[in-house]
Amino acid sequence: MKFDEFTIEQVFETKSFKLTKEDMIEFAGEFDPLYMHLNEEKAMQSRFKGIIASGIHTIAITTKLWVETGIYGDDVIAGSGMKNIQFIKPVYPGDELYTIVKVMDKEAKKEEFGKITLLFSTYNHKEEKVFEGDLSVLIKR
Repeated sequence: MKFDEFTIEQVFETKSFKLTKEDMIEFAGEFDPLYMHLNEEKAMQSRFKGIIASGIHTIAITTKLWVETGIYGDDVIAGSGMKNIQFIKPVYPGDELYTIVKVMDKEAKKEEFGKITLLFSTYNHKEEKVFEGDLSVLIKR
């Protein structure tokens, strides 16, 4: 979709993605090697009572699900910022995540492109919100 096709308050929903413990450990081992993502024994002793996904992994899955909708197509130019990042609930092995994306703001920048700000709200299969954040992107007009 081009910039002019997006409307304020427009809402989209992604498909879902199921996380495995192996996926979570592999991602964390590479990008966020904290004990609560890697060490099941220590994680069981923590407030989480088990291994949880890295917040960065949750953001990556959220982004993947949104991009895979195909709504941007080839019209997206680049991300321009993220704000108000909140990890609301832990994500556990076996959780199935999906994202609701809401258009919050539009700003025409130049004749060739504009900036849209999207609110990403990611939920697990229990309908519990696990993540929320704003993403701004530049997109062709």
